[in-house]
Amino acid sequence: MDLTDKAILITGGTGSLGKALTKHLLETSSGLKRLVIYSRDEQKQFEMAQEYPPHLYPQLRFFIGDVRDFERLKRAMQGIDYVIHAAAMKHVPIAEYNPMECIKTNIMGAENVINACLETNVQRVVALSTDKAAAPINLYGATKLASDKLFVAANNIKGWNPIIFSVVRYGNVMGSNGSVIPFFLKKKKEGVLPITEPTMTRFNISLQGGVDMVMHALEHAWGGEIFVPKIPSYRILDVAEAIGPECEKPVIGIRPGEKIHEEMITDSDSFYTWDLGKYYTILPSLLKWKLDDFVSHFNAEKVPFGFRYNSGENTEWETVDGLRELIKEHVDASFEA
Repeated sequence: MDLTDKAILITGGTGSLGKALTKHLLETSSGLKRLVIYSRDEQKQFEMAQEYPPHLYPQLRFFIGDVRDFERLKRAMQGIDYVIHAAAMKHVPIAEYNPMECIKTNIMGAENVINACLETNVQRVVALSTDKAAAPINLYGATKLASDKLFVAANNIKGWNPIIFSVVRYGNVMGSNGSVIPFFLKKKKEGVLPITEPTMTRFNISLQGGVDMVMHALEHAWGGEIFVPKIPSYRILDVAEAIGPECEKPVIGIRPGEKIHEEMITDSDSFYTWDLGKYYTILPSLLKWKLDDFVSHFNAEKVPFGFRYNSGENTEWETVDGLRELIKEHVDASFEA
């Protein structure tokens, strides 16, 4: 994707995916006009700025702000062409205990991002979702489902504005802040890896896989799609075995709001779901373009009615040895089981 003379803003830009996107964009788009990191944590911005000194990366800007603050968002989006919305309150148990704070960030924040984009000259917006947004049973998932609906519906309220909104939905990002692999790597030193539920499974995607999805949506979205990657699952016991085969593995029970298996496409979504090859896409029920043109352009194939895509019924699985290689490659180069 040619980003010459383009300006991009990333909300939550100091998070795991935001940092990976920053690295990717700076390494692959030498003609990028401006890259704005918008987040509320000044310490994380300070640390990130040390990695990218201004004399080497003059196109990079750091903008303190919260997605709850509409006026600040609108100011930050002046002159921005593309927005990647990665800011979220994402820890499931914390969201269960602090529901209104999660709603303010994940739902009201999404509305603020949409309205700020509509009131400026932003051309394309990609919002990050989560597998927990499909048939949610916890508040975090419910807020992200609401966020997804807002971004999809934003294509209906834009009027003659040519802006395009789309969503990318994927599973656990390997090595991201708060995820199970960094947690297990830390607990390994204590000789104990607590298992919430022995049968638990999760989808798995690398940070680069997440970056690739965002860039795909940024370049190819027609408006209103929810892109879903075809990725492997892992069993939580296999992750524990890969990291600490000698460790004790007591079963402590699932945390508030957790699922045994994660879903990304429910059977209710199947009516609107198409296979694009590398990705699935859930199309909006109200299309702003012709479906036949979309199908022809992407050589899309309709999934069978009743199709569903969840981590427990997946056909592709990570192995213990494969997980060890992935941890060494994507999380900790010094890792040894």
